[in-house]
Amino acid sequence: MAQVTDNTSADRFELTREGHVAYADYHIQGEVVFIDYVYAPPELRGTGAAGELMRGLVEIIKEQGRKIRPICGYAAAWLQRSPAGRELLA
Repeated sequence: MAQVTDNTSADRFELTREGHVAYADYHIQGEVVFIDYVYAPPELRGTGAAGELMRGLVEIIKEQGRKIRPICGYAAAWLQRSPAGRELLA
């Protein structure tokens, strides 16, 4: 499983697989991380990379003691389906 990293200089969570980067842009207000946009390059679509990215960013945000508010439709749907994600919804 690839490692999800918090690229704070770009305000995005990243997952690199096979030389391609899937990412989730975010911004923070107080203790809430807003997931603005989730992107997987065409080479990673259908491989589960976006779901793996979401699982990783949920873990990072949970460790930070923050909550999540999805702006992106994909992120909102994924978080609703995930018990770990639902518990962090702001």
